[in-house]
Amino acid sequence: MHGAHGHVTFLGAGPGDPGLLTLRAVEALSRADVLIADPQVYEIVRTHARAGVDTPLQPADGSDDASPDAAPAGAAKTPGSARDWANVVMAAARGGKRVVRAVAGDPGLDADAAEEMLACAAEGVTFEVVPGIATAVGVPAYAGVPLRDAHGTDVRFVDARGADDRCWTEIGASDATVVVSTTLEDVAGAAGELVAAGRKPDTPITVTAAGTTTRQRTWTATLGTLAQTLKSAKVLPAADGGQPVIAVVGERSAPAQRDQLAWFESKPLFGWQVLVPRTKEQAASLSDQLRSYGAVPAEVPTIAVEPPRTPQQMERAVKGLVTGRYEWIAFTSVNAVKAVREKFEEYGLDARAFAGIKVAAVGEQTAKALIAFGVKPDLVPSGEQSAAGLLEDWPPYDPVFDPIDRVFLPRADIATETLVAGLIELGWEVDDVTAYRTVRASPPPAPTREAIKGGGFDAVLFTSSSTVRNLVGIAGKPHNVTVIACIGPATAKTAEEHGLRVDVLSPEPSVHRLAEALADFGAQRRAAAVEAGETVKRPSEKRPARRRARTS
Repeated sequence: MHGAHGHVTFLGAGPGDPGLLTLRAVEALSRADVLIADPQVYEIVRTHARAGVDTPLQPADGSDDASPDAAPAGAAKTPGSARDWANVVMAAARGGKRVVRAVAGDPGLDADAAEEMLACAAEGVTFEVVPGIATAVGVPAYAGVPLRDAHGTDVRFVDARGADDRCWTEIGASDATVVVSTTLEDVAGAAGELVAAGRKPDTPITVTAAGTTTRQRTWTATLGTLAQTLKSAKVLPAADGGQPVIAVVGERSAPAQRDQLAWFESKPLFGWQVLVPRTKEQAASLSDQLRSYGAVPAEVPTIAVEPPRTPQQMERAVKGLVTGRYEWIAFTSVNAVKAVREKFEEYGLDARAFAGIKVAAVGEQTAKALIAFGVKPDLVPSGEQSAAGLLEDWPPYDPVFDPIDRVFLPRADIATETLVAGLIELGWEVDDVTAYRTVRASPPPAPTREAIKGGGFDAVLFTSSSTVRNLVGIAGKPHNVTVIACIGPATAKTAEEHGLRVDVLSPEPSVHRLAEALADFGAQRRAAAVEAGETVKRPSEKRPARRRARTS
C-alpha cells in the first residue's frame, strides 16, 4: 500500500547557474516520472530529465524552447500558494509515480517547501530532500564576497519581506555580516532600516542582481550612499525594480576586497552576447567554450546541408570503397563524414568497410567525427588545418608500395580545386564526388535580425567566407559596434568586402583558437578600461542611446 503512494524528491536547483546542480539532483532528475518545477528553474532541470517525463505545469514537449532566462510559456498556469503547489505534487504522487519537485535555490532556505512536505507525510507519501546551493550563499560567492573570515564568524540571513522591527533592531545592534534577500527597489529601504537600527552609515554593502547568471551585476556602496549609487548608475527607478537581489552588509563586502575577488564578473567575455553562425551540430562545443569565458552564445544556422541533386555518383563511389577501388579517402569537413556515414547506414554497412583503406581528415573536428564513427584517421595535418596543410603531409603516389592510385574525395558542392590539383600533382587519380550541398539557411526570427543590425550582439564569430555571405544575406550586416572575429585571412577578406571591420583574427584556422582569440581581445579591452578608471562596458553598451531605444 505504501509503495502505491509514489515518492517525491524535493530538489534545490541552485541560484541560476545550470552548472550548480548537484550530482544527486541530476541523478534524481534522470529517474523522474513527473517533473514539477518553479518557472525560473524549469529550463535548468528539464535538460537532465528523461525524454518522456511528464511536466504537468509546463508547455508540451517541443514547444518549450524558451531561453533559460525566460519563464516558459506554461508558467501562466503556475500555482499561487504553497497549498496549491502541495495539491499539484500530491496529485502527481498518487498512483506510484516518482515525482521531482524542483525549487530555486535550496528547499529549506529559499522555498516554502515545508507545507508540501507535511502534505506528503499526512498522506503517507515517502519523500526525500536534495539540498541545493542557497541563493543567499551562492550569489555572494559569485560576486566575490566571502561571508566570513578568521575575524568574523557571525553571519545572519534576513528576508526583508518578512522582517519585523525586532529583527532589524537585533541585527542593527550586532556587528554580524548580514545577507539580505530583497528586491532592487526595496534594497535602499533595507539599508535605511539598518542605519536606523544602529549600523554605521559608512558600513560597506554590495548588491547583486541576477546572481550566478551571465546577466549578473553587482554595485558596491555604503549603507548611507546606496540609494544615490543606484540612482547614479541609472539602475533606479526601473521597470524591473521588483527583481530579486542579494545584499551583503559588513566589512567583508568591502570594495577593496571585491576588486581582487570578483572572479565571475571579471571573465574576459562576461555577459557578451556572441553570435555563432554555424550549423547546429558544429556549434555545440564552440558554445560551451564561449560560456566558459562568461559569454552568452546565440547559435544562428546560416547553412543548411542537403543531399546532392544527383545521388548516383555518390552511390557508385561508396560501392567502390567496398570493392577496393580506392587507396585513400579524404574528408574535408564534418558534413562529408556525416554524408558518407548516412550512405553506409542506407546500405547496412559500418566502419569495417574502411578496412585496408587509408583515411585522411582535414582537421581535429573532422577527425573527431570519424572517431565517433569508429574510424581512426591515418592522416591529420600536423600544421595548418586546411586543404593546403593536408597536401603538405600527403605522401606522393608510389607504384611499388601503393597497389591502387585512386583517392575518393567526398565534398560539398563548393569546389576544392586546391586539393584535387595538389593530389594529381603528387601522382594520384582523384574521384571528386559531391556528397552534399550547402544551401543558405532560412532567415532567423525578426528579433534576432533586429539585434544583428541594431548592435544587440557584442561579437560575431565567422568561421568561413560562406558564413559571412550567408549571415549578411539572411539577416543583414552586423552593426559597427559589434566585434567581428574571423577564422582566417580569406574569411577576413570576405568580411571586409561586405563592409565589416575585422577586430579579431584567429592565429590558426581552428574554431577553438578563434574563440580563444576573442577571449584575449575581451581581456585586453577589460584591462584597458580598468587601467583608465572607466566602467567596464560590453561593446553593445556603447551604442548611441537613440539607436538603442529604437532597436532594443
